[in-house]
Amino acid sequence: MRIAVYPGTFDPVTYGHLDILQRAVVLFDRVIIAVASESNKETLFSLSERQELLQEEIKDINNAEVSSFSGLTVNFARKCGAVALIRGLRAMTDFEYEFQLALMNKKLDPNIDTVFLMTKSDYSFISSSAIKWAASLKGSISEFVPPQVEKALLQKYNKNV
Repeated sequence: MRIAVYPGTFDPVTYGHLDILQRAVVLFDRVIIAVASESNKETLFSLSERQELLQEEIKDINNAEVSSFSGLTVNFARKCGAVALIRGLRAMTDFEYEFQLALMNKKLDPNIDTVFLMTKSDYSFISSSAIKWAASLKGSISEFVPPQVEKALLQKYNKNV
């Protein structure tokens, strides 16, 4: 069985993330969406909220599951028996950073490859940070995130206003 891990903070999950996932599940027998419990980014949603939002979005994808991890991604992938890490690319600016991560992960575990998937051009400008910023200013975000994610974002910002 070919297992891949798709790691990220997913704060929140976007249509860009889901686009990458939809293509990854065709390439691998099982895809584990690994939500990082610790990050160098400050998250708006708690770990459990991010997992719940993702769980709702993937409920109809038979070979995808949501999990969480802490520590090195490559160590989590090894524990899962993964052969690959899935990384999404939006633009060339993402590539340099992702390439460095891929090289480091390959050094840490030569048996795990990194697979880069380009997001559809419709989603190439979408980032969770930009969506949070727009939502905080009451901008329309419905074309960037699923309805339940939009609702959760608006609830967060209405509480914080």
